[in-house]
Amino acid sequence: MKVFKELYNYRELLKTNVQKEIRGKYKKSFLGIFWSFLNPLLQLVVYAFIFPIILKNNQENYLMFLFVALIPWTFFTTSLTQGTDTVVQNGNIVKKVYFPRTILPISVVTSGAINFLISTVIIIILALVTGLGISPYLIFYPLILIVQYLITLGIVLILSSVTVYLRDLQHIIGVLLQVLFYATPIVYSPDTIPSKYSFILTLNPMSHVITAYRDIFYNQQIPDLKVLGLLFILGISICIVGYAIFSKLEKRFAEEL
Repeated sequence: MKVFKELYNYRELLKTNVQKEIRGKYKKSFLGIFWSFLNPLLQLVVYAFIFPIILKNNQENYLMFLFVALIPWTFFTTSLTQGTDTVVQNGNIVKKVYFPRTILPISVVTSGAINFLISTVIIIILALVTGLGISPYLIFYPLILIVQYLITLGIVLILSSVTVYLRDLQHIIGVLLQVLFYATPIVYSPDTIPSKYSFILTLNPMSHVITAYRDIFYNQQIPDLKVLGLLFILGISICIVGYAIFSKLEKRFAEEL
């Protein structure tokens, strides 16, 4: 309960830091927060050209199929890449002022979640434009988002603390995320994977998260609640482990930075 008490006591700092993460990302940018819309749209244009036209992907309503997966994936990867070196980037503050260090990774993931919420508006608009419409199963969206948030936060807690001691980790993460992209059913359907390799998707939590988003937006069906329940427990577990590792390693942050 200590972490929740500290976060509550420093809630204004957390709020300010989240705002700084969001504003800082688009600082001195003419379009500002509208890049939250434009970035995924530009990615969509590229993938929509490569896979259906060049690689002859015949997935029905491929734009919607792709976008529903690409937006949450961007939230995940952006949080990991920015969160991995957040403690290092804020080294001067960490060495001079006391505050709960967990605010740094939490701010990164929370700002990413807010950007994701903004980008979700595009998914809804695209669903209306393509004729799919809005599914009543959209009520499960908050649950899926919470699951993804917990998993992402737990991983970022671990990475941000370890990176203080192992700076090469931020570069390793970039490579691993590229590999993980193709191990997650973003540009393809899980049905296209040979059964002998299906275990890769089964062991990948983000694969299940993406599938859940596709269920409520694209397939317009109820997501697998049993899987979401297991992922929720996994997310809580990763957060607990992440916080334990972060708390142990933060004792020497000032020395290492």
